[in-house]
Amino acid sequence: MSSQPKVNGTVLIHGDADVVATSRSEVAPSISVTTSVFDPTFLSSPVLLVVAFRAPKPEDNAPPVDLDDLWNPPRHVYSRETQSNTTRVEHILSKVNQGHAVTYSAGLAAAYAALVNPEIGDLKVIDLDDEYQPGDLCWLETPVNPQGESRDIQYYADKIHKVGGLLVVDSTFGPPPLQFPFKFGTDIVFHSATKYFGGHSDLLAGILVVKDRKDWQTLINDRMHLGSTMGSLESWLLLSSLKTFHLRIPRQSQSGTEIAQWLNKIAETPAGQEYDGVPGGMITKIWHSSLQKADERGFVPSKQMEGGYNATFSFLVGAMLADGDQAARFPHLLQYFVPATSLPGGVESLVERRLDSDPNEDPRLVRLSVGVEEVEDLISDLQQAFQKLAKVPFQN
Repeated sequence: MSSQPKVNGTVLIHGDADVVATSRSEVAPSISVTTSVFDPTFLSSPVLLVVAFRAPKPEDNAPPVDLDDLWNPPRHVYSRETQSNTTRVEHILSKVNQGHAVTYSAGLAAAYAALVNPEIGDLKVIDLDDEYQPGDLCWLETPVNPQGESRDIQYYADKIHKVGGLLVVDSTFGPPPLQFPFKFGTDIVFHSATKYFGGHSDLLAGILVVKDRKDWQTLINDRMHLGSTMGSLESWLLLSSLKTFHLRIPRQSQSGTEIAQWLNKIAETPAGQEYDGVPGGMITKIWHSSLQKADERGFVPSKQMEGGYNATFSFLVGAMLADGDQAARFPHLLQYFVPATSLPGGVESLVERRLDSDPNEDPRLVRLSVGVEEVEDLISDLQQAFQKLAKVPFQN
């Protein structure tokens, strides 16, 4: 376990120390004002200096702001370009994701920004395994929502690069340190930061990460015109959440994997027998990266998910009933898992019958998002829910 990749906690807490235009307080102010500033000489006691957007006086000889290089501006001019909390959080996210990160007001805003790219032609939606054409963009989600299985990043990177296209990897359910998509040929990494980076179900945010600083500046310029900048309060919430990111993700990964393995034992138990007090037949299928076998190309998720497996995954409940009645009841028999679709990645464990938010899904499919509670308590909770469900009379 010691050889697994890790996210550096010092970077998460002090990784914005090189940001110039900031008050440099370790605890960031929750709102960055746009036209005024607290003057520490105004009161008898010092107050927190909030970085202002006020233009400098001519005699200040302030350095100019280069709008073609906003990575670390000497001051902030216009909040749709840069502001204190956003710049700070982007510097930390860049180090954590091993690239250059741009934040957006929501995951969908980040996804749209990835498609506003002059290298991409007029696109039509095709299947992931169709033949690619020059100028295509391959959008790869791994691990996949809602099932939780992994796809081979390197295979699709090689395939799209052969025709001169770009690969965008949605790594939302495989945040650092679980996987680092750039290692496998990815051009752009996407995250719905609402999920694991946010971690407390209290913000909306999206992230694009690129390898080159010039590409980062292009995205910043595009964001300026798209108007999808994240607000300072959301940036502050994200900045605060990142301080515990290195503690949350490994714990959720370990607990999720342990629960998936436990559920798989139930799925392997024939009807008429029991495993750990749960009747066989309650689960007939489970998906999880740790349970995947090698595919025809030899890909196994462990080669890609070097820091651990995903904490969001799915299984089929009561598969003997095609209408999913048991799956509908199951979430409401749990005590610690909150029956809700949003937001996976938070510290609270969630459960949902996926049909309730996706009308095209199998009515028997239940998705779990494992939080940071004690894994023994979560397993006991699932155990008692299955036991109660087994006693409910159903009509075939």
